[in-house]
Amino acid sequence: MGNVYIAGLFDVAELTFFLFLFFFIGLVLYLNRESRREGYPLEHEQTGLIDRGVPLTDGGKKTFNLPHGRGTYVPEDVPRDELSKIGNIPGKQTFGAAGAPWEPTGDAMADGMGTAAFAMREDYPDLTFDRHPRIVPMANAVHAMEIAAMDRNPVGLPVYAADKKKAGVVSDIWVDQSEHLIRYLEVTTNTGKKVLAPMPFCAVQGKSWLGGLIPIVDDQPELIDIEAIRADQFDAVPAVKTAGQITRLEEDKIQAYYGGGYTYALPERSEPWI
Repeated sequence: MGNVYIAGLFDVAELTFFLFLFFFIGLVLYLNRESRREGYPLEHEQTGLIDRGVPLTDGGKKTFNLPHGRGTYVPEDVPRDELSKIGNIPGKQTFGAAGAPWEPTGDAMADGMGTAAFAMREDYPDLTFDRHPRIVPMANAVHAMEIAAMDRNPVGLPVYAADKKKAGVVSDIWVDQSEHLIRYLEVTTNTGKKVLAPMPFCAVQGKSWLGGLIPIVDDQPELIDIEAIRADQFDAVPAVKTAGQITRLEEDKIQAYYGGGYTYALPERSEPWI
């Protein structure tokens, strides 16, 4: 058997052990530092103070290069929005602890509380790879888009809400130019206001098709059923600032409003089931 000692009694097995030990310690420190970047709860919920930790566990700030020449983005340099600051939150905590749930004190859907909460995304439109607004009314699409012949064009269909009342009529379709699908239905409410309804919240009711070719006539009237909110709540759906254009922030607000409706639109929805 050959000589396995490197120096004195220090052999290859000990060298391998120490290499692995130092590598493992370095790996733990690296992962711990990386875990404290954006998304890690460094900010205290009630005071807003930042706990950066010690250098060995602090990964520092992370910079993201934004597409379409929009520069860079550092999440931790974005100031805390006003609604999230203690004293500005339209609700109260059920008990005095940082992790205690908040109970809305006003209109939870309008205030963005609970399931109606939204992220403070960038207030500019999402873009396609060739820098066109990604979500637009179908007539404004750069590439011609149309409803398939076998599908029902929803424009003109009445919209019914969670309280089974008519909320308005579909007046337009907003499409995604990157994925070629319907993102929103534009609804003209009973008062004449135009609001957007996310397609995942809309159920198209009416004539169905066998194999996509043969129409099956049924007794159901043709309509759009949106169970998320009441008919009178459509007028309060967050509006877009620019006609024919929607920003990322506006998208989050609109979808959060409808999502919050499943908890707050009707009194019984926020009550316990058991």
